Amino acid sequence: MSFILFHHPDYIAPLPPGSSFPMNKYGLLLNAFQELGVTPNLIAPDPMPTPWIAAVHDPAYVESVLTQTVDRAVARRIGFPVTARVARRSELAVGGTWSAARAALQHGYAANGAGGSHHALPDSGAGFCVFNDLAVAAHRLLEEGDARRVMIVDLDVHQGDGTAVCLAGQPDAFTFSMHAERNFPVRKARSSLDVSLPDGLGDTGYLEALDAHLPAAIAAFGPDLILYQAGVDPHVGDRLGRLSLSDAGLQARDAYVRDLAHAEGVPLASTMGGGYARDEQRMELAHRHARSMLVLAGLPIPSPRPSNSLLASMARPA
Repeated sequence: MSFILFHHPDYIAPLPPGSSFPMNKYGLLLNAFQELGVTPNLIAPDPMPTPWIAAVHDPAYVESVLTQTVDRAVARRIGFPVTARVARRSELAVGGTWSAARAALQHGYAANGAGGSHHALPDSGAGFCVFNDLAVAAHRLLEEGDARRVMIVDLDVHQGDGTAVCLAGQPDAFTFSMHAERNFPVRKARSSLDVSLPDGLGDTGYLEALDAHLPAAIAAFGPDLILYQAGVDPHVGDRLGRLSLSDAGLQARDAYVRDLAHAEGVPLASTMGGGYARDEQRMELAHRHARSMLVLAGLPIPSPRPSNSLLASMARPA
């Protein structure tokens, strides 16, 4: 059992004590696969070259990230300070999403073990997002001719506002966001198609809404690649979620996206996206992300076998 997973030791960057962003989930993801007895085909991505990031983001903002001179107000919007390690992580995450997309075009599916930073705007980060990997990857894929029409399917509990703004006016990119209406951000952007959902919707209502909107959007746009923001924060146990999906509901969501892409003959690349938990619940959070990737790869989900060992080669301590 295997699939292509782009991952890097520097996906984990140290944050100040008390930070609410679950940075360690990116390392714990590998532990989750180990507990499940699954060995992904791990590939370390290269950082996205600066000119490609600056083609989507304001060059002055990109420079401030790379030199760690981000304005304090911007850092507050991001939610943590932009250090040298955070800057490198941000470059690598963008590279991972682009690399996963290229691999998906060849193999049908590939995953990035980070990314989904859909709140990052052209001139600013926000909501734990520094660079918008989805928008940058889509732009490069289109510019270099690897894809003709790229669709971002964003099923994080939060709207993909930054992706919508970054790709606004790009006729060969389609942004689909299905999210909790009353969740962050307060001021929503305009995606190609937004589906706003009420709090506490649950599995049945959620899947009915997805079925009512996504197949028609794919059929009308005709993508030759889907970038899937597979945030697990719609889960009922998520610290920032509101939509009350169960484990089975999340897996049904991912299977639906997988089967729809397969039926249309469209390669699929996924990013982790949102998922939030307190320290004592981080391992279960990592398992949610791992199960999502297994479902998207069309692989069975084994029963976990607890292990305390770390895959230190890929997840060095922060």
